[in-house]
Parts: sequence; structure tokens; C-alpha cells
Amino acid sequence: MKKGIHPKYYRAKVTCMTCGNTFEVGSTVPEIRVDTCSNCHSFYTGKMTFTADTGRVAKFNRKAAASEAKKAEAEKAGK
Repeated sequence: MKKGIHPKYYRAKVTCMTCGNTFEVGSTVPEIRVDTCSNCHSFYTGKMTFTADTGRVAKFNRKAAASEAKKAEAEKAGK
């Protein structure tokens, strides 16, 4: 490697500001603070919830269900 062109390499201490978890990584800065780490992030802990009621398909399904309900109600009232 050429001398004088590479940054100094540290064993950086990473600190999570949410849960306080710390671990070490290699970096060019000596200390890193992160907002959320894999210890407290909902995706990695399995506590993530998915909302499937967004988008065009969900909107269409809601309208179709409402239409079917109105149709069934009209048939029931007509009998």
C-alpha cells in the first residue's frame, strides 16, 4: 500500500441511542452513534407489523365488498 494516502483505520465503538446496545466494527471514525440497531429494530426483532390496506388493489377490494354488501341488502329488502 502507498504511504500517506489511506485514512486511519479504527476499531470503532458503535452505540445505539435507542436501546444503549454497543458493539465494535472497523471504521475510519473512532466512535459511531446510531439511532436504531439490529437489537431494537422491529424488523430484526420480529415485532414488525405490515399494513396491507394500502394501494390500488386494497381500495378496489374495499369498493367491491361494499358493492356486494349493498347488493345483498337490496335483495334481502326486496324479498
